[in-house]
Amino acid sequence: MTDHTPAQDGQGTDGAHEADEITTVPDWERRFRAPRLSLPQWALEAPHRSLFISNATGTFELYAWDRTTGSRRQATDRPNGTVHGTISPDGEWIWWFADNDGDEFGVWRRQPFAGGADEIAVEGLEPAYSGGLAFGRDGTVAVGRMTEDVGSTIHVARPGEAPAEIYRHRESASVGDLSHDSTLLAIEHTEHGDAMHSAVRVVRLDGTLVAELDDTEGATKELGLAVLGFAPVDGDSRLLLGHQRHGRWELLIWDPVTGDQRELACELPGEVGAEWYADGSGLLIEHDYRARSELWRADLDGNVIGELTQVHTPAGTVSGATARPDGSVEFLWSSAAEPPRVQSSSGATVLDPPGEIAPSSVPVQDVWVDGPGGAVHALVQRPEGEGPFPTVFDIHGGPTHHDSDSFAAAPAAWLDHGFAVVRVNYRGSTGYGREWTDALRHRIGLIELEDIAAVREWCVETGLADPQRLVLSGGSWGGYLTLLGLGVQPALWTVGVAAVPVADYVTAYHDEMEALKAMDRTLLGGTPEEQPERWRASSPITYVDEVTAPVYISAGLNDPRCPIRQIENYVDRLKQRGATHEVYRYDAGHGSLVVEERIKQTRMEIEFALKHLPG
Repeated sequence: MTDHTPAQDGQGTDGAHEADEITTVPDWERRFRAPRLSLPQWALEAPHRSLFISNATGTFELYAWDRTTGSRRQATDRPNGTVHGTISPDGEWIWWFADNDGDEFGVWRRQPFAGGADEIAVEGLEPAYSGGLAFGRDGTVAVGRMTEDVGSTIHVARPGEAPAEIYRHRESASVGDLSHDSTLLAIEHTEHGDAMHSAVRVVRLDGTLVAELDDTEGATKELGLAVLGFAPVDGDSRLLLGHQRHGRWELLIWDPVTGDQRELACELPGEVGAEWYADGSGLLIEHDYRARSELWRADLDGNVIGELTQVHTPAGTVSGATARPDGSVEFLWSSAAEPPRVQSSSGATVLDPPGEIAPSSVPVQDVWVDGPGGAVHALVQRPEGEGPFPTVFDIHGGPTHHDSDSFAAAPAAWLDHGFAVVRVNYRGSTGYGREWTDALRHRIGLIELEDIAAVREWCVETGLADPQRLVLSGGSWGGYLTLLGLGVQPALWTVGVAAVPVADYVTAYHDEMEALKAMDRTLLGGTPEEQPERWRASSPITYVDEVTAPVYISAGLNDPRCPIRQIENYVDRLKQRGATHEVYRYDAGHGSLVVEERIKQTRMEIEFALKHLPG
């Protein structure tokens, strides 16, 4: 057993793992260090001013970019990084969420776009978890907050006025959007108690009700809605929403003032989301299908989709897209083999990262495997040479998320060390329809492991994977599934590597942030006291005595999502048994935004696997 503890300077350390001085930096490290850029967000009333995220200094921070002059300025500089930020519609202010070393509990601060001192953005609001933010063009702002003692609140602050609370409820809720003329506010809420499926309420800025749209009752029980934005035109009260009425995410336009609503028929096979073009004449549609995505422009004739025109993107994944006022589209694209780049539909590169481009990696192979709940989609990458290979099952978090054909440095690092990499979009993943996403409820963890086991069997039977050298690995929900899988399926896995996991589900529930408590009550049908057997069946600590594989665990000391106490409970049980394990604790939240820390953690994970795999 090895216990790694945090250093005094705030970053975890372990002398045995410090990198030796080398003359050639390996490709897997270069992929982490290569500067990355997010899709720039532009100010709605000053589109020449933009905000983006980059790791150019070695830590992910916010940057201001003036497109007219070409100047870029680092706006935030904190030891553990900053990624939660936005730009005001007039382009005058950069807003960023100031938490404490990744604990996600804090307040909004702001600074002038051109630079200057930071200040509290909305005076009078105590620290809380963020529940969304929306700006009006007249300077009005709606701020969503969540705290353990109150639940969800929303405050409206008009220029020169103190913030006024206009919404409060124990269940989770968040700010959706403000109308273009700042008269209406859309709120996503789960007052019905189902945190997986939101209803939408539109109110005036004094909190009085305009209209409610709820797909969680009656014939549409357990269907969700998502706010995508008000029409960008003064006096136009139409609201674009995502809905699940036909088994997948599709679009509808709802006018809460008149009550009119129309589903937008879109002949695309996958799930869709969208945003308005700047003049309201059409929608920019993001189409997600079988772990890849593409872009389309949909012209609008009133509330009816007219002609669909594809916006050309290479095969792979679009991680974000936005329609500029001139009608062009900017998007962030990558594939598993090719690093991300920010491009325009005009063919131009929007923004070049400073410094080296990340080395390419290996393309993915699509695999469909028969599972107990239907066909399971997996993405497979093979290293050089002949199999069977040592294989890492890199399990995604969420669970409402999915792996895609997109660039990621950590899987590429395993490939460079001779591992095949398998990523499974198990039941619970998004992107494959509502039924697939909702299938895990009440048997959470166990459902996903059935699908992962089916893909494992295929990998072994086809000669891809060596059954004696299988690593189960993941972060967050993937870390949870790793620890659960090591106990529920001990004969299937040789080594386990879990980052920021849920390990003791009951203790995690009592310590985690409020929004996740609501989600867990939905997933498991109630609190641990109301549904003790379900919680026991889905908790990794229930099966800790069955674990035979060596276990590596990393944990953030300030993590509000997978808190440290419940991980220590699991580790204590491993210690009592004398089980082979290592634990690494670091001074951050739910993962690190520091590049060298990410490299260090990846190195330690791979070294642990190589140390304990036969051969």
